[in-house]
Amino acid sequence: MARLLALAVLVATGACSNTVPASNVAESPVGTLALTIESTNGSHLFAVEAAKTKEEQERGLMFRTDIPKNGGMLFAPYPPEGGPPREASFWMKNTPSPLDIVFIRADGTIARIAENTVPQSESPIPSGEPVRAVLELQGGRALDLGIAEGDRVSWAGQKSR
Repeated sequence: MARLLALAVLVATGACSNTVPASNVAESPVGTLALTIESTNGSHLFAVEAAKTKEEQERGLMFRTDIPKNGGMLFAPYPPEGGPPREASFWMKNTPSPLDIVFIRADGTIARIAENTVPQSESPIPSGEPVRAVLELQGGRALDLGIAEGDRVSWAGQKSR
């Protein structure tokens, strides 16, 4: 009961944060993974949820409307069962918020960005080439931050290929 009351006080006072402080990626919220995108205009820091299992990757950000500005979800490894990188195809069924879907090659560079995907759409969103990971961000963030194909993505625990 005391923990719930303390949490309610934190939420009511705005003391909880879902963004990664620009000064220190190590301060990522509990349960998230620190992720950095190196772009031509600098480093962009995120605190993302990790979808590692087949079930987590199938669910993704479905039904979510609370995607933090510097948050999202990382699907890594992709495919979850392992093996070599392969082409990915995502859809927006049951996803009420627009997303930027970032397809990441095995070398950590961005292969493709599907910007501001259409909520609830069942149209496939293909990677266009084999990928090792996929990152979903709040719709419009890639454009806002100047993130582009060819930029480098890295995260804690990432294996070199």
